[in-house]
Amino acid sequence: MPVKTGKADRNALRRQIRLQRSAMTGIEQDACARHLARHASKDPLVFNSQHIAAYLAADGEMDPWPLLERLWALGKTLYLPILVPFSNQRLWFSAYTPGDRLVVNHFGILEPERSHYRRIRPVALDLVLTPLVAFDLMGHRLGMGGGYYDRSFGFLNTRRHWRKPRLLGLAYEFQRLNRLATESWDVPLAAVATEKTVYHCQAL
Repeated sequence: MPVKTGKADRNALRRQIRLQRSAMTGIEQDACARHLARHASKDPLVFNSQHIAAYLAADGEMDPWPLLERLWALGKTLYLPILVPFSNQRLWFSAYTPGDRLVVNHFGILEPERSHYRRIRPVALDLVLTPLVAFDLMGHRLGMGGGYYDRSFGFLNTRRHWRKPRLLGLAYEFQRLNRLATESWDVPLAAVATEKTVYHCQAL
């Protein structure tokens, strides 16, 4: 049976998992991030992608940085999400390399400075490393509730063939649930990487 995910249920689930994440030590978080990076960087979904969006971890999220270091070493072009005034609450993405200056946006999230010189639309990406609160093996994702990823990649739900970019969730193993209920606007994940393995999802 799907886990109940009405508004109240989703908020309770977010609080529960955020508490679990905050209970982890820095050593535990670092070890999980390194384990994830080792097997995720070899997965065909990642290895065969060139233009890859990432994120900078906050609020105890799985840290993608060890994976990003491996991707730069493989010659991948990486991007971070940015907010632009005309975006209608949708994300754009700006190229990012180590050492680039970051600034804080109005949500308190770091993004590349002078990003307008190198920004691209979501449709130009091959792969999106996606933060999440919970997931199931059907590719259903529970985010933080802002809806930015679902709005930004909602166009994928209207496509039958060309499905890029693919969304790859990054999470701790304890964030996996048996089944999440979904909403019509939810954009499914192609796969989820944890410290244990990469799960390739099969949406119903």
